[in-house]
Amino acid sequence: MVLEEEIEVYDVRLSSVGPGRATGSDVFHSPGGLDLAMKLHYLRVVYFFDSEAAQDLTIMKIKDAMFTLFNPYFITCGRFRRSESGRPFIKCNDCGARFIEANCNKTLHQWLATQDWPLYKFLVSHQVIGPDLSFSPPVLLQVTKFKCGGISLGLSWAHVLGDPLSASEFMNSWGQVMNNLGPKKLDNIPRPVPTSGQPGPEKDPVSAKRIDPVSDHWIPANNNKMDTFSFHLTSSQMNYLQAQIWGPSLAQTPPFESLCAMIWSCVARARPGSEPKIVTVCRPDPNNRANDIIGNNQMICKVEAGSECCIVDTNLSVLASMLADQGVDERKQIEEEIERDEGVSDFFVYGANLTFLDLEETNVYGLQLKGHKPTFVYYTLQGVGDEGAVLVYPWPKGSTKNNGVDGKFVTMILAEDEMVKVKSQLKLNGLLLEGN
Repeated sequence: MVLEEEIEVYDVRLSSVGPGRATGSDVFHSPGGLDLAMKLHYLRVVYFFDSEAAQDLTIMKIKDAMFTLFNPYFITCGRFRRSESGRPFIKCNDCGARFIEANCNKTLHQWLATQDWPLYKFLVSHQVIGPDLSFSPPVLLQVTKFKCGGISLGLSWAHVLGDPLSASEFMNSWGQVMNNLGPKKLDNIPRPVPTSGQPGPEKDPVSAKRIDPVSDHWIPANNNKMDTFSFHLTSSQMNYLQAQIWGPSLAQTPPFESLCAMIWSCVARARPGSEPKIVTVCRPDPNNRANDIIGNNQMICKVEAGSECCIVDTNLSVLASMLADQGVDERKQIEEEIERDEGVSDFFVYGANLTFLDLEETNVYGLQLKGHKPTFVYYTLQGVGDEGAVLVYPWPKGSTKNNGVDGKFVTMILAEDEMVKVKSQLKLNGLLLEGN
């Protein structure tokens, strides 16, 4: 493993890039209730391309494509303000996204071989919005050149702009511009201030947690120090897991639910006396993605095992079936709760309960440079609450494939003092190899 002091990301340069044409004066975008519920979360994505894909890719070419991309995505170049009532909105003033250039003293292969996930903080900005809203860009992009000629593209995406599918579409559209194809047209921005409808019966959502006001520094405070760990599951391991849970039965849940059931059980064993009886599952809404490609539209489903249920003793097939079939989508309750306070109160979703984020349908590897897909893509979250979050997305297709089941990549964000226990449980159940 390469020690942190041996990794050097140097020659860091900062600039800004915005729309190629002026947006106009007095253009405002008002995030909806679900957007504001996610405002304390940030998606961090790093795309890795080898030297063949990055050949002749200059900073000027990257910026030129960004100028074109930001014409329809102009709200991502604005800055937050507050209305007289205190509700946040975006002033679309073309201030731009922050653009970071850097170099690394390692080759792409050396970097990927370390599998030291905390080091990835050097390849993507971890800046959050605030404490000065008017100077905080919601999007930051970092280009890091490795000494072999490969590059990484790091995206810092404020979740208030949109869910992971929105962020993925943003980057994939940039790839289309790089390949001389126009970016997608956005039909849902800018949005006006939502009209206050009749709120339903007051029923606090379980999937979103209200916290003390954070003012203009948009990051939740944790009681525990959080740790991040990632691992690759081969297709053989996924097949073994499915067989372990379901045996020869044909009535299996998809791999995502089976994998999350195992992780749920492992986390419960690491929390004796306080096992998570309620979890949250977030995934794209298949019925709400026509032209609405920016915004928080993902399903936010609570799955409740019941107070009398012992997660550790519950059969994994039962947990998997609960994750697949018993989720209750709480988006409406979350939105009503936000609007009841006119968008002023502070909430968080990821880590309010143990949260499973399904990125299977997010087209993680859709960004292409000169016809080349990324060698690897890394996703993580910032701003996760104490209960933790687990991200699951596909391993590159064709890398490891067996019996039609692709491998998976998992990123876990849990309290530091329980991560060792969870990893031990994952090894006992065959999901982690001894070297991990």
